[in-house]
Amino acid sequence: MFDALSDKLQRVFNRLSSHGTVTEKDLDEALREVRVALLEADVNFRVVREFINAVRERANGAEVLTTLNGPQQVIKIVNEEMTNMLGGAQANLTNAPQPPTVILLLGLKGAGKTTMSAKLALHLRKTGGKPLLVSADPYRVAAGQQLQTLGRQYDVAVFSGDPKDVKTLARDALAEARRLGSTALIVDSAGYVQLDEDVIEEIKDLETGFKPHETLLVVDAMTGQEAVHVAEEFGNATTINGFVLTKLDGDARGGAALSIRAITGLPIKFIGTGERADALEAFHPDRFAQRILGMGDVLTLIEKAQANVDEDHMQSLGKRAAKGQLDLNDFVQQMATVRNMGPLSDLIGMIPGVGGMGQIKRQLQGKEIDDTFFKRWEAIVSSMTPAERRNPDVIGGSRRKRIADGSGTTPADVNQLLKQWKEMKKAMQSMASGKFGKMMGLR
Repeated sequence: MFDALSDKLQRVFNRLSSHGTVTEKDLDEALREVRVALLEADVNFRVVREFINAVRERANGAEVLTTLNGPQQVIKIVNEEMTNMLGGAQANLTNAPQPPTVILLLGLKGAGKTTMSAKLALHLRKTGGKPLLVSADPYRVAAGQQLQTLGRQYDVAVFSGDPKDVKTLARDALAEARRLGSTALIVDSAGYVQLDEDVIEEIKDLETGFKPHETLLVVDAMTGQEAVHVAEEFGNATTINGFVLTKLDGDARGGAALSIRAITGLPIKFIGTGERADALEAFHPDRFAQRILGMGDVLTLIEKAQANVDEDHMQSLGKRAAKGQLDLNDFVQQMATVRNMGPLSDLIGMIPGVGGMGQIKRQLQGKEIDDTFFKRWEAIVSSMTPAERRNPDVIGGSRRKRIADGSGTTPADVNQLLKQWKEMKKAMQSMASGKFGKMMGLR
């Protein structure tokens, strides 16, 4: 969703960095381009104005124009102010003094609330919780059935009751949660077409019955500024503790994500980044800002790796990467692991846009980065001999043709894989022996 904005901002900062020092004209031009990029991304104009003013004021106060590392200071200030715009620090869920913690999800129809309820339950289960789901949608019979299906799919308990009798449903669901020893009760409410007096009364009944410790509004990031208007309306009608933004993997401009915190003053707590069951992330403003600015998100990448890779294997692989000893056999073994970590395009976006991986990301512009990409690479590597996998440098013209014929690709595809493998190996060696490796405990 933020690819276009990220590309524009990176171009601005690359030009600024090439100047060595920053003149007042350079700063004005850079901030003007940043402002245009944010407005084109559908960020609220008031938020953009306040953001640009804050950056300009800090840049002048930091004497950016008189220092030799002015470009780096400007980028640092932009990163910090964008983090502030997004909320500053991570906002965690409120925990009840005595379990279960009741989490009520509200939202308009089509925001993806029922699916998000199940994803939130899976997220809580993976972080050590024991959630229970309950449907409180009296209008859509299929909502309860959908929740039951998702519960079985994600291995999460679901309570069934009559959503038309909120008082009884709340009493029985809470009793079941206590009986099961659940740490959280997630209430999936109806998807409303609009927020009117009847809907507000229904929400009040839910609040009276369930007494939620957290009320989260699920908003569709694809709707742009309309999502901000919806957030304001719900915020005026009831007590909202934060937001869950869905469909951030879409191709809309994404201004809602950058505007909603600044406009409402309420935090984003989770973001949905895809259709996968685990495509839900706790929202970290600093990491999100770094991704938008092309600085990557190494911490989230590490968390995904730790959740999908055996620690001993990770240590062994990291040490070999630091010594430059990886070969294409390692590449084949890691393909399944990378698939489990999420869409390849998302993972690439978490790697800082400099050096080898950044170059790979630019080389893949305009190409579909999905399972087809993996399958093509896997077919090429599978067509190599064991000796060729251990030492790709021996692959000459005739071998390339044989490998291409065996994998149903072209010699050009084989060339591209070998070139990108060398860059990836170099980048992984740099990461394993640098800050990333230190954070992973490899040195």
